[in-house]
Amino acid sequence: MKNPQSSHEQQLRALLNQVQSGESSVDDALQALKIAGQTNIAPANLKFATVDHDRARRCGFPEVVFCEGKTATDTAAIAIEILSRADRLLLTRASQEHASAVQQAVPAAHYHERARCLTITPKGLPLDDLANLGHVAVVCAGTSDLPVAAEAATTLRIAGNRVSQCNDVGVAGLHRLLERIPEIRTANVVVAVAGMEGALPSVLAGLVDKPVIAVPTSVGYGASFAGLSALLTMLNSCAAGIGVVNIDNGFGAGYLA
Repeated sequence: MKNPQSSHEQQLRALLNQVQSGESSVDDALQALKIAGQTNIAPANLKFATVDHDRARRCGFPEVVFCEGKTATDTAAIAIEILSRADRLLLTRASQEHASAVQQAVPAAHYHERARCLTITPKGLPLDDLANLGHVAVVCAGTSDLPVAAEAATTLRIAGNRVSQCNDVGVAGLHRLLERIPEIRTANVVVAVAGMEGALPSVLAGLVDKPVIAVPTSVGYGASFAGLSALLTMLNSCAAGIGVVNIDNGFGAGYLA
């Protein structure tokens, strides 16, 4: 893999030399650095993406790649460009085809099949070795909801959080959830993932003193309307302290947490 820092370092050196020589003011240099945070990708003379290299500075985490609708070749090229200035990368909704292309370009990429995510970590470290921030409990109502819960957990881990996962503890067997409440209460934030009628976040919010981020899934029979029923339940929850993300948006919940 080519040295990704060379062109960026040359730009920085040129800018610093201009400031040193008086050709550019400090304010002008700062403005130039902000503009330089975006770089066009143009393989084969086809401009198909504009990478936001400044995302980590502004938002605390590098740009995340949503793979659906992108070709495998596009995805690999974007990954390489982001990694030219970032030490980690998350790609969501990745197919096996996306994974193969990215792994060919970046052998250190790891595919999380259930989560449909690709991760690339600093120095190839395991995700759990990155934990230096908070502790988040990802609570999943049913096994069918696991892909969305896994997406949330993967997002949290690459961002540097410790994750406790509680799977298949939905309200149909409330005793299963109650057994895990002491463990869930140790977390700083709770992500609750549920389909069907979406009651799990309401129950959790009535039992813990931490923020609950609710994730409706599209799991359910006909009248669940592909997750709309769970979404409305969560939006109309009587319990306080619940925030709701979009249907099947495990990434959004993990990022928010």
